Amino acid sequence: RDVAMTGEITLTGRILPVSGIQDKVLAARRAKVKTVLVPARNRADVEELSGDMRKDIDIRLVDTVAEVADAVLTGHP
Repeated sequence: RDVAMTGEITLTGRILPVSGIQDKVLAARRAKVKTVLVPARNRADVEELSGDMRKDIDIRLVDTVAEVADAVLTGHP
């Protein structure tokens, strides 16, 4: 309930980048999400987020479905 994920998942389990990272993080904050999983290839978009936007939310970069599952099921990056 407190984890959200964005990205496109390929048939081989890779997480591809998407657009609109700022809007998605803002929506997650409004929904009181604590952790947002973002495609690693969206690193530049995450780095462009203001400090206020990143405050009190854990944004994790992921490359594979396995990393997503680990973050969701165990709470580890």
